[in-house]
Amino acid sequence: MQFGVFTVGDVTTDPTTGRTPSEAERIKAMVTIAQKVEEVGLDVFATGEHHNPPFVPSSPTTMLGYIAAQTERIVLSTATTLITTNDPVKIAEDYAMLQHLSDGRVDLMMGRGNTGPVYPWFGKDIRTGIDLAIENYHLLHRLWREDVVDWKGTFRTPLESFTATPRPLDDVPPFVWHGSIRSPEIAEQAAYYGDGFFANHIFWPTYHFQRLINLYRRRYEHYGHGRADQAIVGLGGQAFIRPKSQDAVREFRPYFDNAPVYGHGPSLEEFTEQTPLTVGSPQEVIEKTLTFREHFGDYQRQLFLIDHAGLPLKTVLEQLDLLGSEVVPVLRRELDALRPADVPDAPVHASLLAAKRAAETDTALDTEATTPVVDTVTGRAPELEGSRR
Repeated sequence: MQFGVFTVGDVTTDPTTGRTPSEAERIKAMVTIAQKVEEVGLDVFATGEHHNPPFVPSSPTTMLGYIAAQTERIVLSTATTLITTNDPVKIAEDYAMLQHLSDGRVDLMMGRGNTGPVYPWFGKDIRTGIDLAIENYHLLHRLWREDVVDWKGTFRTPLESFTATPRPLDDVPPFVWHGSIRSPEIAEQAAYYGDGFFANHIFWPTYHFQRLINLYRRRYEHYGHGRADQAIVGLGGQAFIRPKSQDAVREFRPYFDNAPVYGHGPSLEEFTEQTPLTVGSPQEVIEKTLTFREHFGDYQRQLFLIDHAGLPLKTVLEQLDLLGSEVVPVLRRELDALRPADVPDAPVHASLLAAKRAAETDTALDTEATTPVVDTVTGRAPELEGSRR
């Protein structure tokens, strides 16, 4: 099971000090967080993609390429890659380049974004968001798997004999997750391709995401990729941790109350009761996170949001220390022990490459078994009689 963090890259005023970090400070802080993710033994760092204030991560591949040079082990991912407003050709080439630079330590999460004005900025219409996501990903999927592509669609100019460069590392495309908050069409899309499905699992109650994940699992099995319980599922989550629960609540409350995304609404207590947000001790975070499996079944990736709402970098790094030392080791042990042996891990480059080579070996054996050996003198082929040669 993979554990990590994701960031949306917001620039938010700290309500306890009144200080707002600069864009440069926030960008460098995200890099420091990624380095700390590796240091404390977590598996994944993921960044969002936004093109409007108060967010800074407008170029995920630039950031992740820089982080790749500062790390050795962690998977570099995205919390959203905008499949709607980015050109699929550019996505294909940018993330293949990142694959090579990171020695395969990259995957990405497709999403439509949640900021309506972005669409016209890139010449798109939000009313066609679902259709854009479907068509653009179909093209991206082909660009990574076919050396020469001819394409004609609705939303971009045609392609004639086009080759995206560089080609994916080892001819293995990055693994793709499809992220969704509310759209069953995206769960269907993930299932159709046999890709992963990532439920945001942040601001909405559990039963909402249960419906999306159950749909994805059923359709994953329908399309012949494996049993429903073998589908590749990721979940978001939020946590604020201190050794003592009352200290966590006291310290986090002003950040919660003033956060742009949920401040001035339900109380902290109401929000923690109705959503995955956990504010408390390491044991409380462990106990609540373990309930995710009860609600959604065995899953492969758990990402926590821990750097939002104006929290200072020092506090975020302290959160990572607690996650790495006291929370994730217990979660990893407990969840791995419960997961059946035939439920797969989250795909990574090495496992995808091994699967590719195994499939090529099987194909070669099948070809050998069905290709008769021709006598060079008589020109006749002996009967195979169902045996392998």
